[in-house]
Amino acid sequence: MAKTVLVVDDSAIMRRTVGSALLSDGFNVCGEANDGQQAVELAKKLSPDLIILDLSMPVMNGLQAAPALRKLVPKSPIILYTLHADKAVQQQLRTTEVDSVLSKSEPISRLMEEAHALLDER
Repeated sequence: MAKTVLVVDDSAIMRRTVGSALLSDGFNVCGEANDGQQAVELAKKLSPDLIILDLSMPVMNGLQAAPALRKLVPKSPIILYTLHADKAVQQQLRTTEVDSVLSKSEPISRLMEEAHALLDER
């Protein structure tokens, strides 16, 4: 059974790109959200195995959404996938409710590796 993933990003192109990569790597994209508030609503309904969460989004950003998502699906890893992943930001973000912080400037294969690694640990 394929692991389910909720993809949260305000860019439709990024959601499509990440979704395609996940599908071709054996995952099932169970939902997509444009902002953190939509992500919380979808997580309640879908209980995804993994959440890929953007940092900068309208309505509710990734840092605001992460604690709410963690309460809803406490066993599901959250990967913060952001353009703002320099070392200082990564250190700050590690104290939040996310399991991993990855930069969108890295190859998408790195995101797939991290997704598999986090789900294999559970």
